[in-house]
Amino acid sequence: MPASTSASPAAEPWKPGVSPWLVAISVMLATILEVLDTSVANVALPHMAGNLSASNEEATWVLTSYLVSNAIVLPLTGWLSVTFGRKRFLMTCVGLFVAASALCGAAPTLAALVMARVLQGAAGGALQPLSQSIMLESFPPEKRGVAMAVFGMGVVVAPIIGPTLGGWITDNYSWRWIFYINLPIGALALLLCQRFIEDPPYLAAAKARNQGRVDYIGFGLMALGLAALQIILDRGQQVDWFSAVWLRWFFAVCVVCLGAFCVWELRAKHPIVNLRILKDNNFAMGTAMITAVGIVLYSTVALLPLFLQDVLGYPALDSGMALSPRGFGAVMAMVLVSRLIGRIDSRALIGIGFCILSYSAWLFSGLNLDIGMSDVVGPNVIMGLAMGLIFVPLSTTSMAHLPVEQMGNAAGIYNLMRNIGGSIGISLVTTMLARGTQAHQALLVAHTSAFDPVFVDRHQALADSLAQHTNAAEASQQAYVTLYHSLLQQAAVLTYDDIFRSLALLCLVCVFGVAFFRRPRRAMNSKKAAGGTSAPEANAPENTTGAPAQEAHG
Repeated sequence: MPASTSASPAAEPWKPGVSPWLVAISVMLATILEVLDTSVANVALPHMAGNLSASNEEATWVLTSYLVSNAIVLPLTGWLSVTFGRKRFLMTCVGLFVAASALCGAAPTLAALVMARVLQGAAGGALQPLSQSIMLESFPPEKRGVAMAVFGMGVVVAPIIGPTLGGWITDNYSWRWIFYINLPIGALALLLCQRFIEDPPYLAAAKARNQGRVDYIGFGLMALGLAALQIILDRGQQVDWFSAVWLRWFFAVCVVCLGAFCVWELRAKHPIVNLRILKDNNFAMGTAMITAVGIVLYSTVALLPLFLQDVLGYPALDSGMALSPRGFGAVMAMVLVSRLIGRIDSRALIGIGFCILSYSAWLFSGLNLDIGMSDVVGPNVIMGLAMGLIFVPLSTTSMAHLPVEQMGNAAGIYNLMRNIGGSIGISLVTTMLARGTQAHQALLVAHTSAFDPVFVDRHQALADSLAQHTNAAEASQQAYVTLYHSLLQQAAVLTYDDIFRSLALLCLVCVFGVAFFRRPRRAMNSKKAAGGTSAPEANAPENTTGAPAQEAHG
């Protein structure tokens, strides 16, 4: 390697001018603000649907539109940070997010709310990868496990406490206030970012290299492909998916554009999203696994409030309270992992986490109409514990072999796939819920016959009980109505159980993916540094793309 390359910024790690913990507080406030809005609206969906004259399926557009518009900006984070300056870009995103939150709260129709959520998701899309890359760069390698534990608390816990907060606000005030509360928090985040965040020197050099080079083709293909994907996920269930001709055309556009985007970005000299880092085995496998985490995390956060409110009749606050204990499990796991991350092979922690996650999803597959709050709280605590065990080691292992100047680009792709997984997961479970309920109804209706002795006995018992308050004919009719309502509830419960079994199986498959990870070398380099190796040698990142660090960034 030429001497000029060895003297790159990666050889002399940059350090912020203030304590990295002040940097962490500043960026985490913005991250929590954004992540909270991925789930705070979940328990308010029935209220939004009623207030805006929409169905429950249409109300889920509030969730999926946010996640997919998030996804369009996520992979652009690295390029936008270089082009406009990371601090300026971060503050602009926070300001636009706050303004979009005000528009969400004032939305008069569902269409206006969805459009405001699209703007909010686009503004918030860069906040997670920016925060993650800033924290990874601000902390020395031996402290990055602790930094990712703090970051993980925000990313994992915020979506979990979101339903509780949203439920309390919805029950006591209005669903509109779940968006208005972002205004003062966003203002504080802007002040902290202005005071403590600074741009590292390598961004200026990268901007000079990329001056005037804008990958318009790559951006256009990605935006068009992800926009088509958003429309498919939003409207698919309502139009019976591929039975609609226009949806088949949108699917073709999505596949062609995203496929062309991948080919173009791999061949372009200055891509807007550097997909070449997927050649790194750890990053590619970690990206696939975080997609599965997104599916499970967002699917369960969307499913459980629907089950508790629509099937069991819980109010919004109680359904949110049933989910909140997951946050306690996640916090306990984060504290534990921050102490174990340098002592135990992170691959083992990831495998154990997915095993526990699969077990918690399997526990939810035993839901029925006779459960109590403890039957929901227990599995939620276990699921939170699993998420905490997975998140930190998966993040550090996935990016352990990447050069430091690729952290922003990698964090954008990584968070993109988690959000895409969440959006796909919500759409899939919504479809499975609608289709599965119909299928189970058809099976159960076969037993509501005059030739089924159990049904006849149950109907007669109900009719006799109701006959004490009305005539025999009306009592018999009311008994049929009561039994049919019970049939609908049982069909819904069976469908929820099927969905949770599918999620448990997905988690179990991820356990086998751990075998494809290589042992993180940064952890080993940190140990060498502790034993006397010089800091530049210990902290120099391995460039797994086969190109010098400067070229890899371009």
